[in-house]
Amino acid sequence: MGYRAKSRMIEIDASFGEGGGQILRSALALSVITGKPMRLTHVRAMRPQPGLKPQHLKAVEAAAQISAARVEGASLGSQTLIFEPQTLKAGEYAFDIGTAGSVSLLFQTLYLPLSFADAPSRLKLTGGTHVPWSPCYHYLAWQWLPYLNQAGYDVKCNLERAGFYPPGGGVMHARISPARELSALRLTERGRLLRIRGLSAVGRLDRRIAERQCNQAKARLADLAVPLEIEVAEIPSASPGTFIVLQAEFEHGRCCAFALGERHKLAEKVADEAVDELRADIDSGGAIDAWLADQLLLPLAFAPAPSELSVSRISRHLLTNAALLACFLPLRVETDGEAGLPGLVRLHGVHAPER
Repeated sequence: MGYRAKSRMIEIDASFGEGGGQILRSALALSVITGKPMRLTHVRAMRPQPGLKPQHLKAVEAAAQISAARVEGASLGSQTLIFEPQTLKAGEYAFDIGTAGSVSLLFQTLYLPLSFADAPSRLKLTGGTHVPWSPCYHYLAWQWLPYLNQAGYDVKCNLERAGFYPPGGGVMHARISPARELSALRLTERGRLLRIRGLSAVGRLDRRIAERQCNQAKARLADLAVPLEIEVAEIPSASPGTFIVLQAEFEHGRCCAFALGERHKLAEKVADEAVDELRADIDSGGAIDAWLADQLLLPLAFAPAPSELSVSRISRHLLTNAALLACFLPLRVETDGEAGLPGLVRLHGVHAPER
């Protein structure tokens, strides 16, 4: 790795900002990349059940495995964690969360450090692929990955089977190659709305549920007077479940929204939730959605040029990641706009670690 471990341990009170598991995951990734040891206190202090849960322990275990880290405090309910990375190791890894914990969030802990390894890596991740409070697999594939690759990262994913809440059991695979020359992203003007595409899908349920979701979404979006290309599909899954993902494509930007089904929830309600979020993004004038801005912040921190993002909503997650970056790297993230409202995000990244 290019960054050598420092003797000084970074101290982070993880109760700041949104105060949840994101701080842990982002801090793990940054610690591995920079080689800087850290002590986290008050982990997930702002959650009803503070401390580490199984999905967070798996993130710690996975980050430790790819970096041969020394770890203290990795136990259920622990609110203090010491993490000291040693050497980043490319390789083939398989991690099973064992619950419906989000594989998307686990993946976003690992892909960035592995992008700076000296050889390609492969991941097999088992858990929840379409679960609440995290980006579903299709959001990653449709919205996040294209922008990540545009910035110079070389990441590919595929879905073996979906995993819904509560049993999980979904499987995704990823290949992460060493990052190419990294580029900043300037996503400030979105241009005209060109089309809306989507996927309404079920796993181990009646296809008619997906058709109802699709029909409701089309009815709610018809007034936009652009092509509506929403596919209906049945996908392999470990348990019954349903979802819809919708993406608004502009001349120079994209916004993406999704919603998940659950027991006793009408198919039309699932569609309405996704449509409401997408229409709010369209009405905001932002070039990208709030989820994406948050998820691009860390990878753009290693593109040594100014990035600018016009975002539909400045989220607490984005502000939390921005503050956390300053703990590890000599950079500052600037935001024009208030939390919960549209705004502009600016950052000037640093050079990526040398291999």
